[in-house]
Amino acid sequence: MSERITLGASSSYRPKGSTVSDRITLTGLRVRGRHGVYDFERENGQDFVVDAELELDLSRPARTDEVTDTVHYGELADRLAAIVAGAPVRLIETLADRLAAACLADPRVDRVRLTVHKPQAPIAHGFTDVSVTLVRDRTSGADGGPARKEPR
Repeated sequence: MSERITLGASSSYRPKGSTVSDRITLTGLRVRGRHGVYDFERENGQDFVVDAELELDLSRPARTDEVTDTVHYGELADRLAAIVAGAPVRLIETLADRLAAACLADPRVDRVRLTVHKPQAPIAHGFTDVSVTLVRDRTSGADGGPARKEPR
């Protein structure tokens, strides 16, 4: 016998105790920044590309259809762009950590997978991209705690 589930306006789409698998993804945010180990990188600047995948429960905004119940991806892009365009750091690892912390500053976000691409990195060989990816969640700390390595 199959169980029939009726979803109404006040229902929750997520069973109690289930893990969140909802995501908001911002891909390819291109911002000019002055990050790098070398003086010329800080003087001339270069483009950085940011990908952010936020894990959070989206059942409420799905029900209410209200932008205030979710992470506004336009505002998220503005916050991340301000960090990339802001105070320079030497390593993209540091930049990625700051960006991940900004994502987790929203209490609705449970986990973030953040990648910073540096496609114009000063490498003497032909290459397509250099990137750093960090994974942060509430248990690893929004304050820049240690990254959780993803299984390969």
